[in-house]
Amino acid sequence: MNFRSLTRGDGVVIGAAVLLFIASFLDTIDGDGDDIPTAWDNGNLLMSVYLAGIIGAALIVVGRATGSQRKIAGLDLGTFGIGLTFASAWSALGAIFDTGQSYDKFFEALNSRFGGNGSVDTPDAGTGLILGLIGALVLVAAAVATNIVPALKAPLMGAPSPVAPQPYGGQPQGGYGYPGAQSQPYGAQPGQPQQPSFGGQPQGGGATPPPAAAQAQPASADFSPFWFAVPVPRPLYPEDGSPTPIAELAPGTWYLAVEQRGQSLVAQTQDGRRGVLQDTTGIQRG
Repeated sequence: MNFRSLTRGDGVVIGAAVLLFIASFLDTIDGDGDDIPTAWDNGNLLMSVYLAGIIGAALIVVGRATGSQRKIAGLDLGTFGIGLTFASAWSALGAIFDTGQSYDKFFEALNSRFGGNGSVDTPDAGTGLILGLIGALVLVAAAVATNIVPALKAPLMGAPSPVAPQPYGGQPQGGYGYPGAQSQPYGAQPGQPQQPSFGGQPQGGGATPPPAAAQAQPASADFSPFWFAVPVPRPLYPEDGSPTPIAELAPGTWYLAVEQRGQSLVAQTQDGRRGVLQDTTGIQRG
């Protein structure tokens, strides 16, 4: 799992899930005494509000970290998790308006304490229900807004900084996909020796790839291949214009841009696949 792909919206989702967990241990109705129930005394309330929200948040975070590679009943983990957060918020609204649900034993104890005359009114919502409702609403709002609001799409941890230039005569560190690493020309086999090129540009900081990589595709005269990282996961589309992505670029990994087509870039992945990155906003150049 790549936790660098988590966004600020995912951070809000995690915070709301923590609030739900804390609220589950607090009093669900307003009252005094040691016998005030919590969500753990009501299985229906616990499952429908608190655990549903926490499990939904966990699925959203795991789905983001795994790049939507795992599914439940044909749905992405993130999509399934958002559905659970909606169910949690809806159940929390019902619980806040009907605080007396499933508390018959508690009311019987109060009635017997006051002579069994049945005069006990339905209590007000306690801290546990109020915080549970707030946590569920924040959770579902963050889960939906993460894919809509640009500020929430920003990476939670950010992409790593480019590798510093190696001293003269030093060996490059890291592997393919990172600035400063020795890149294979497009179409070359790993381990195949590369021919020296006269007149090539020095690789200071790894920002400029080898001349062979730059000649992989015809490019405009003012374009120079460069390394870049994406702030959030973004699809890579085929060069023939097909609408089905061939790969997903993940934050925290450096990719090689070999050509520019208008506002789009032709990028090369670690396994040698090439495709068009249509959304280039916010990318970090190496």
